[in-house]
Amino acid sequence: MKLRSPRAVAIAAPHRAAVAAAESVVRQYGGNAVDAALAAAVTLTVVYPHQCSLGGDLVALVHEPGGTVRAILSIGASPQDALRPNGSRMPGQGSHSVTVPGAVAGWQALAGFGRLPLAASLRRAAELARSPIPVAPGLARAVRDRCEAVRADPGLRDLLLDADGVRTVLHQPRLARTLEVLAEDPGAFYRGAVADRLVSFLRDRGSRLSEQDFAGHRPDITAPLSLELPQGQWHVAPPPSQGATLLAVLGRSERSDLLSSCRRAAAARDRLLGDPLAGPVDVAGLLHADSPGAADLSRRAAGDTVAITAVDADGLAVSLIQSVYQSFGAGLCDPATGIVLHNRASAFSLEAGHPAEFGPGRRPPHTLCPVIGRSGDVLLAAGCQGGRAQPQILAQTVPQLLDPGSDPVAVLARPRWVVGARDLGFDAETVLAEPDSRPITGTLALVETAAPVDEAGHVQIARLVRTRLEAASDPRADGEAVVLGQHESRDRS
Repeated sequence: MKLRSPRAVAIAAPHRAAVAAAESVVRQYGGNAVDAALAAAVTLTVVYPHQCSLGGDLVALVHEPGGTVRAILSIGASPQDALRPNGSRMPGQGSHSVTVPGAVAGWQALAGFGRLPLAASLRRAAELARSPIPVAPGLARAVRDRCEAVRADPGLRDLLLDADGVRTVLHQPRLARTLEVLAEDPGAFYRGAVADRLVSFLRDRGSRLSEQDFAGHRPDITAPLSLELPQGQWHVAPPPSQGATLLAVLGRSERSDLLSSCRRAAAARDRLLGDPLAGPVDVAGLLHADSPGAADLSRRAAGDTVAITAVDADGLAVSLIQSVYQSFGAGLCDPATGIVLHNRASAFSLEAGHPAEFGPGRRPPHTLCPVIGRSGDVLLAAGCQGGRAQPQILAQTVPQLLDPGSDPVAVLARPRWVVGARDLGFDAETVLAEPDSRPITGTLALVETAAPVDEAGHVQIARLVRTRLEAASDPRADGEAVVLGQHESRDRS
């Protein structure tokens, strides 16, 4: 690969190995913000298998230097010959919770905004997967929390457990081989050896996903949803992403208390969000969230997700989020490819006539919620982990970050709260509050934590303030933020 002049890029990601990969493509090959984000994204599938994988989905936003913003939704669909599951809820794990994974196709779409071939990042990740990798604290916590599910699957058990309990080092030679195959031809994930292997693995376990379902996947590259407010303009991904939920909260924040706005927006999302390719979605209803309604408290959608944000001195910005949905997704790791499969189909509804009703070839409603903000002085890329609570978490952070005088590190370190029920492990709607976060709870139950917690999200931000690049990584994660090539600095969480 030809060396090019280094560029000035700010990047944040939830694992330091991902940031190191981004640094490599910027320093050695002159990669731009998108190249840096892609290098980090591919690396995270190796070091953070509880949160993202080749077997997950991707939603991203790209702000081009001229000001145009594009949304990339690489969200996989259910089988074309899918059968409706028995019972009142979708399976939470197992082969029937898997839709076609979109992450690899999403990377291919994003690479069109970069300067470098995707193959270089895939090969570097393959080298990493072949090497012993220390297990990060966040991954170790996830293994302990989901030990029963990990132990139940031979692939996950072999990857993450040994005779003494949680492994301290990862060895992934099969994943390394898969990454090498994709470096030669990323399309092999959908129309080739990797697709064939994954379909065989899933169908042996009862899935109806076929080679044709994989071959038919295409990322959706489209216009974002946008909101103009006095402090600036916000851009989010359209349905089936829950981006409209964040805009609803930001648009109401001056008219009511934030927690109330979050509850209204969540209730509207649970009633109205669906796949626009399957039927009309009431985007206006999602954005206005005028009816208090009631959130669907039956869903268990605490997300395990990674957000990567990057901005360069040319005004190219990207917020990229990829995910296996819940910790370790479907609870399935294909031993032959080393790929962990997501459980996105569990987000479908089985309620007749619901916009998110399960059906053949449909995409599930999505929690992934990247955001781009723009004011006269600031270009901001932000994203977070947090499942259904992502709009709540972002609403507590991103407005302050459009202030050019704000300190991004201090903003991300501030205490936060989230509100939910089963997604937070409670039977009834409850506010989970970090120390000193001081939410207005009204009649809701309040549970105060002793310290910052993962449930309050792992926010990653990068921004261009006039001509100065800045980045910050949430201290709740295992990550790092760096500014390369322009008054270089690091923020280690």
